[in-house]
Amino acid sequence: MAKTEVSVTTTRTEPRSARGIRTRNALIAAARVVFERDGYLDARLADISAEAGVASGSFYTYFEGKEEIFQAVAEQVTEEMVHPHLRARTGVTDPRELIDLANREYLRAYRENAKLMGLFEQVAQVDEDFRKVRIERANAFVRRNAKMIRDLQDRGLADTELDPLLTAHALSGMVSRMAYVAFVQKAPMPFERLVATLNRIWVNALGLTAGG
Repeated sequence: MAKTEVSVTTTRTEPRSARGIRTRNALIAAARVVFERDGYLDARLADISAEAGVASGSFYTYFEGKEEIFQAVAEQVTEEMVHPHLRARTGVTDPRELIDLANREYLRAYRENAKLMGLFEQVAQVDEDFRKVRIERANAFVRRNAKMIRDLQDRGLADTELDPLLTAHALSGMVSRMAYVAFVQKAPMPFERLVATLNRIWVNALGLTAGG
């Protein structure tokens, strides 16, 4: 199953008034447009404010600068790509079906946010803080997948000789990288074939038994 790419924590207290919340959300939505259009380095705060219909000086009521609003955009994208509690939400218990649902939802969300996901990769190479938080968030979801693998092993459904954490790192990283290749680098990969291939690799790697 897939891992989530990015999450961040902003430093300012979020507004409590309805107007303040609307303004902050408008700035984040505008920043998303500007970052996708101009990239991180060329994005200007004046353009973000103009896109949001907010006075330039008001920007600093909500964000300290470009780095912080970029982090807020990344946090929003992360929330869109997180699909927790699949079993509870769908009622699906079969491991193969759960793997399919998780990979499918992740790949769809990645495809919809491909421009920003590519930008996150670039910024992570030049911003140490952004890279650290990105890694921390990704590791949290690797640990979640490791817990799932360990549960399957305990139930006698998966290869018990596998290290759950290392296996989760390998398989989650594979899905994330393939999403980057397919949707950022635009390698020709039919969506359903990509999903089916990743699912099969997950199932085979875990050694899922017929009953699992």
